[in-house]
Amino acid sequence: QVHLVESGGGLVQAGESLRLSCAASGSIFSIRRMGWYRQAPGKQREWVAHIGSGGTIGYADSVKGRFTLSRDNAKNTAYLQMNNLKPEDTAVYYCNVISDLYNVYWGQGTQVTVSS
Repeated sequence: QVHLVESGGGLVQAGESLRLSCAASGSIFSIRRMGWYRQAPGKQREWVAHIGSGGTIGYADSVKGRFTLSRDNAKNTAYLQMNNLKPEDTAVYYCNVISDLYNVYWGQGTQVTVSS
């Protein structure tokens, strides 16, 4: 069993920053990819960013230049630094992990609210 613990969400004003963390633990030998998705009220869950085991990073166009994803392999932890937040970034953010065996795991979600 793999357990994901997310932290760092909250309420901020537009233009401010937050950093989300996602720590993976449990029966996981190695992680193929870690990333974040988000879901705003009334909308489908959408991909935000991910980082592969080799360090390759991808970002959605909507966050490119404002969000930075990093990963501490030794700690199986990923960090999403979110700068210049906008009201449209308001959503529940979910950590996503794909294991070495291609199993997919989701965190419980953390709320990010950006006021205008």
